[in-house]
Amino acid sequence: MQPKPERKPVNPHFSSGPCAKRPGYNLEALQNAPLGRSHRSVIGKSKLKIAIDKTKEILGLPKDYLAAIVPASDTGAFEMAMWNLLGERPVEVVHFESFGKTWADDIRKQLRLEKARFHAADYGCLPDLSKINFNHDLVFTWNGTTSGVKVPGGEFIPAGRKGLALCDATSAVFAMDLPWDKLDAATFSWQKVPGGEAAHGMLILSPRAVQRIETYTPPWPLPKIFRLKKDGRLLEDLFEGSTINTPSMLCVEDYLDALQWAEDIGGLPELIRRSKENLAVIEKFVEENSWIQFLAANPSIRSNASVCLKVKLSPEQVKSLTKLLESEGAAYDIASYRDAPPGLRFWCGATVEKEDLETAMLWVKWAYHQVTS
Repeated sequence: MQPKPERKPVNPHFSSGPCAKRPGYNLEALQNAPLGRSHRSVIGKSKLKIAIDKTKEILGLPKDYLAAIVPASDTGAFEMAMWNLLGERPVEVVHFESFGKTWADDIRKQLRLEKARFHAADYGCLPDLSKINFNHDLVFTWNGTTSGVKVPGGEFIPAGRKGLALCDATSAVFAMDLPWDKLDAATFSWQKVPGGEAAHGMLILSPRAVQRIETYTPPWPLPKIFRLKKDGRLLEDLFEGSTINTPSMLCVEDYLDALQWAEDIGGLPELIRRSKENLAVIEKFVEENSWIQFLAANPSIRSNASVCLKVKLSPEQVKSLTKLLESEGAAYDIASYRDAPPGLRFWCGATVEKEDLETAMLWVKWAYHQVTS
């Protein structure tokens, strides 16, 4: 019989979204939030501008790239990008997990783009990226949050492409080194890698994307919440701290706290290092236990943020295992995504401590033997 572990993770929060708060997080960090003040006031707008500027600085965005805070998390941000930018030319759609398939379905059923080609792969795999026509626009996710698969790098995107590259990067930004010169529109949400609060998205645009917005008008009506231009010109105020609708200044303060922590520990290189170190903990565990495997068998496309695992258990046994770990307070929210194959999913972003993952693996082993005995 596998002995029950004697200790538990200090922070057993391993959800892939909303993700764990930074180590040492305390609500006192939010005491300077301008609650009850307008987001259009001097203090409100200045906080929003600082959030934008710090994001650009930590990510190392090119100076001519723009970033804005937009509604409805990463979903709202990516829909905004698609509805404003697509339709000018044919589009190549890459999807290998549930959120990428959502964008594919929107392109097919909502935008109804007839000149669209779809490149799909099953969970744990990646489509053949060499078949993409870069004279067309490209829509893809960098990291499949629900499949544990990421694109191995930006080499597949040519510098001299004619089309735009639209990237849902929500579980990659702050966890992976992204080639910004290869991305024309990228989106993410505060609730993923930074461990911020939900409901706010970030939209990053290249000069080529801005040019498309100002020179092209889509054939479909745009609701107010998606509009990025007026009288043929980009709404530049959105990229200076204005917002389309009212943001939560409490959530803004929370995001500022996450950005300050990231800056204090060493910025993007340290965030990436911590995430890769966390992945290594699970790689070691998988190597030592034959009953558990990565959904992404190929290490070159294996995510270091959302780590998805297959377990030699029935779907009902997997449910029993995750419920057992939750009841013990050892690991919360580690079941695979509802559309993905039954298994486990651990968030390994920088806000998760390596020691907590090591302890959680001991509990996973114990729980496995409990449900199989």
